[in-house]
Amino acid sequence: MDTENPSAQAPAPSRDRAKNHPSRGTSAGVVHDNSHHSTHFTVIGNHLAQHEALSLTAIGLATHIQSLPAGSPVDIRSLARRFPEGTTRIAAALRELEAHGYVRRNRERTAAGHVVTRTVSCNRPGTVRPRRASGNAEAPPPRPEPEPPPRRAEKPKARRRALPSVPQPVYATPDLLLTAVGVLSGLRRADPRLLISATDAEHLAPGVVAWLERDVPPEAVHRALTTGLPTEPLHRPASLLAHRLDAGLPPLPPFRPRTPAVVHPMQNCDSCDHGHRAPEPGLCPPCTSAAAGRVPHDTEEPRGQLTP
Repeated sequence: MDTENPSAQAPAPSRDRAKNHPSRGTSAGVVHDNSHHSTHFTVIGNHLAQHEALSLTAIGLATHIQSLPAGSPVDIRSLARRFPEGTTRIAAALRELEAHGYVRRNRERTAAGHVVTRTVSCNRPGTVRPRRASGNAEAPPPRPEPEPPPRRAEKPKARRRALPSVPQPVYATPDLLLTAVGVLSGLRRADPRLLISATDAEHLAPGVVAWLERDVPPEAVHRALTTGLPTEPLHRPASLLAHRLDAGLPPLPPFRPRTPAVVHPMQNCDSCDHGHRAPEPGLCPPCTSAAAGRVPHDTEEPRGQLTP
């Protein structure tokens, strides 16, 4: 007879899934404590809430989409900003919903010519008939279109700093403005670094006109803007020119009062009796000239006789 060995280790008991499963025997099941909703509620079908093929993320995402008002953004980036799952899990959940008919994404062209993706949410998708291929074999279901990669956010363009102010003329006539533009366009002949744009020339032209109003010739303005330039590269030549126009503006020319013209009274010529202006009565200028060119009587020859 076999005898029991008291020192032998007892065999491990076989695992009974019904008894040893951690979730069996520890939970008594869910109990619903429901309240009646009269406003702000969404009806979700059990075919979605208890779907056997959808993941929990897809079921929750479909519930969220069906609760949104029409026109709400439901693209991947908008949903990723709303939920912590991230773009990868949200994209996978959308593909699940699209494969089971709860979501349709259609490409549409707007009136402005842009192509947008229109998302259609179906709270109760219909039965999709399988397509038959040649040979009466079922064709595989169409693969959903891959989600386009998110575009990189464009960096905002840095605003260009405004140019320094320039002196303003008293009255910029068209001729002076044309001369000023000619002075600015000729600067690049002296130094190629002084090539400026048309917008910069429009800003600098009134400053050149202010110099021309001060009796400064265009050649002198050209020399003042091109002499003694720095040797390093000029990143903003228009800014340097605006500074020179403002800092080196010459003073106004001295005031020269106009001398009023002397107007003599009217006099009658003593010889021809014609009126003329003179300070005193006498001969008019023609008669004065004729009298100065007369020959004295003692040397005057008789008229009509020729000298032999």
